[in-house]
Order: sequence, then structure tokens, then C-alpha cells
Amino acid sequence: MGVKVKSEQTLEEQVVLKLKEKNWCVSTAESCTGGLISGRLVNVPGVSEVFKEGYITYSNEAKNKLLGVSLDTLKEYGAVSSQVAEQMARGAMEAADAQAAVAVTGIAGPDGGTDQKPVGLVYIGCCVQGKVSVTENHFQGSREEVRQQTVAAALNLLLNCLS
Repeated sequence: MGVKVKSEQTLEEQVVLKLKEKNWCVSTAESCTGGLISGRLVNVPGVSEVFKEGYITYSNEAKNKLLGVSLDTLKEYGAVSSQVAEQMARGAMEAADAQAAVAVTGIAGPDGGTDQKPVGLVYIGCCVQGKVSVTENHFQGSREEVRQQTVAAALNLLLNCLS
């Protein structure tokens, strides 16, 4: 179930309510979470008013093809970078013709980490009306725990960007 925060509403319920208040739509662009953010949003009744589409862009090719992430950016900074998270968020907002988007790219593990980019490193980007915010996160735990922490942090960032 969703993370409970102020009042008895889950993060995803608060996000959907805020989007409805603004009469805005949101899109998602997910790499390491593989659709978990979209799944959490879709758990909320009435979300169809504010959520039209999401993108699972696990490969660099998909990030480029579906979201317009620059191949040069991918080559220079790597898929797990603040630059790619920013381009993913902006690209998802534009591709879906939405007013907001949240994007995640990271290393869930247990493999794939390096000294420079360890397992648990996740960048989360949020684009609202063209303004982008990106956070760098260092999560701990199993692959599933890193993915779940990423979802909660992404929904929280989205909620803060919408406020």
C-alpha cells in the first residue's frame, strides 16, 4: 500500500487531488522502477482525469526514442545522471502534452554499481510547466527496497513541485 502522510491520504492520493485541483495532467518516465510509479498512481480512483500515459524507458535507446534524451548526454554523463533525469522529465511532459511529469533513473542493484555510481544511486526529475527540479538520492537495501524507496521519493518530489 501507499505511504501514509499527513491526514489519512496516501502520497499518490495527494498527488492526484493536487492535479485535479489544478486541472493538470501528469506523465511518468521510469527506468529503474519499471512502471511502479504509474502503478501507484493508477491505484487511485479517478486518476484517469489526470494521468493519460507513462513511459518505461529502461534502455538508452528508449530514453532517446520516446523522450528525446540526447544521445550525446547519455554518452557524456551516462543514463544514471541528473542531466538524463532532467531530459527524461521534460521529454515525458512534452511527449504526453501534460503540465507535469516525474522521471526516475538509477541503479537498483544488486549489480551494476561502480565506485562513482553505486547501487542505490537514483536521480529523480520533476518537470512542472517547463520548470525542472532534480534530486540525487542514495537508497539502501535490496533491489525491491531501492525501487520502493524511489517510488515514494518520486511521488513526494512530484507533490512538492505541484504545491
